[in-house]
Amino acid sequence: MEKITINTTGFKSEILVGGKWESVSGLLPDKGVVIITDHNVRRLYGDKFPGVPVFSLSPGEGSKKLEVIEHLADQLLEAGIDRAGFVLAVGGGVVCDVAGFLASVYMRGIRCGYVSTTLLSQVDASTGGKNGVNLGGTKNMLGTIRQPEFVICDPSMLETLPEQEYLSGLAELIKTAVIGDKELFELIERSYDNIMSRNSDLLTHLVAKSVRFKGLVVSEDENETGLRRILNFGHTFGHAVELQKALKHGFAVASGMELATAFSFEKGYISPEEKERIISLLKRFVLLDEHDLTDDQLEKIVLHDKKKTGTDIHFVFTHGIGKANVEKIPVGEVLSFYKRFRDKK
Repeated sequence: MEKITINTTGFKSEILVGGKWESVSGLLPDKGVVIITDHNVRRLYGDKFPGVPVFSLSPGEGSKKLEVIEHLADQLLEAGIDRAGFVLAVGGGVVCDVAGFLASVYMRGIRCGYVSTTLLSQVDASTGGKNGVNLGGTKNMLGTIRQPEFVICDPSMLETLPEQEYLSGLAELIKTAVIGDKELFELIERSYDNIMSRNSDLLTHLVAKSVRFKGLVVSEDENETGLRRILNFGHTFGHAVELQKALKHGFAVASGMELATAFSFEKGYISPEEKERIISLLKRFVLLDEHDLTDDQLEKIVLHDKKKTGTDIHFVFTHGIGKANVEKIPVGEVLSFYKRFRDKK
């Protein structure tokens, strides 16, 4: 097992990669613990949960809303959870988002930790302290930043994931490689068979490399005022595609990465060969989907993007595999590029 520490102002979060999730019992307080999970995870692993109250959500983005937070807070209150309480999330990105948000606002903040059950959550969502719920059709518009005390990433839990859920997480792993780790990108390129067979040792290595990179970024810029913005590579277009097509997050981000890569090439930041390598890798894992956003759809979504300030938006470009840069550009430039890309299809 590898322990990766994320140090932020006045707080330390431990990411435990490669250990068994059942070890979580030794990390919990003696009392005041509740578990937040979803129905699917509870069905698969509930018989091994610690003997504490369990509150279960419907799987999927539909649970990321304030009504769910309010209902869970009522349940915590009824269970006698006070300011010394502890919320343990056992699930993927949605469960960790909801549980982290709940822990950050219940009684002005109680402790929390995660057992991360999906590849998407292990490489991205459960690391870094971001917790968000959706506001209508806008993703993660309401949120907090609160680091979990620990995150357990057990590769054996990935064996039970449906293939589409697994591949969704792989997209975020590729994102990390494109923006910050050329060696990781090359490892993914040459490991197709072992990735698709979910080789446990390889997954442990891949997840650890991704978490180490994100940990360095978050430790330097917890509140996303600078460097942390590079983690949004592919997300401006990706969120728009996600809402239009109702895709899983990773597949939408993959389409967003294709667009951001093409945009980077158009601006002269990457070579034709680098553009081809990135897009070919996304295609090899069948991560790209057709999309045809109307001008109105894209404009509405981009104008509600959290990365927008006034008439400009912080857009993430790749400057070569393993390198990224954030530029503040006019929203109109983003919209114009998509129209050109769409018209070439």
